[in-house]
Amino acid sequence: MKSIIIASTSTVHGSGYLEYLIDELKTHFASAEEILFIPYARPGGISHDDYTKTAAKAFAAIGKSVKGLHEYDDPKKAIRNAKGIFTGGGNTFVLVNQLYKNDVLISLEEAINNGTPYLGTSAGSNICGLTMNTTNDMPIVYPPSFKTLSLVPFNINPHYLDPNPDSKHMGETRETRIKEFHAFNTQPVIGLREGSWIEVKGDKLKLKGELNARIFEYSEAPYEIPTGSDLGFLK
Repeated sequence: MKSIIIASTSTVHGSGYLEYLIDELKTHFASAEEILFIPYARPGGISHDDYTKTAAKAFAAIGKSVKGLHEYDDPKKAIRNAKGIFTGGGNTFVLVNQLYKNDVLISLEEAINNGTPYLGTSAGSNICGLTMNTTNDMPIVYPPSFKTLSLVPFNINPHYLDPNPDSKHMGETRETRIKEFHAFNTQPVIGLREGSWIEVKGDKLKLKGELNARIFEYSEAPYEIPTGSDLGFLK
């Protein structure tokens, strides 16, 4: 049975790395003593080692050790043998490019579908959707494909921001960008605000966290759904 947390962010304002999710992670990774961390997204261009240390410090708070996927000679085997997997945020183009380069995307999809508990934040959440096309990141590398894990039947826009009426910014809003996406694509998109996440248990999908989410469906006006909502209708 799939067991997934798809979180908008790793850090909310005023808290430490993964701190707002820590109680959820205790339960989510209860059966895993060690977490396999995928550091490929490299936020700010940091090294895989330094990024893994950040994740390890957070998981130490709940008695879990962490080892980076880059530390293994056989990453496919590491994914197959993992008891829990976490993919951190950063640049989604960099993340997806490296997953394809190391030929581990299918191994990751199979492991999660077979029940390995998975946590994704930001870029690590983007890859849970049908494609990565609704990322907010700059295309600094060019992955072989924008197709991702398809663990849920829609796309995700982490860090979703509402228009600020007091801003002097005259450019496009997140909503405008997602409407542009729907000019060429038909799958739904969920705008996940900071501190929100999607809990996947088998075929059950639920919005969690303190904030509502914004739903974008092809040829429909966007609308809000409250936290606690079942997301099974998004197909």
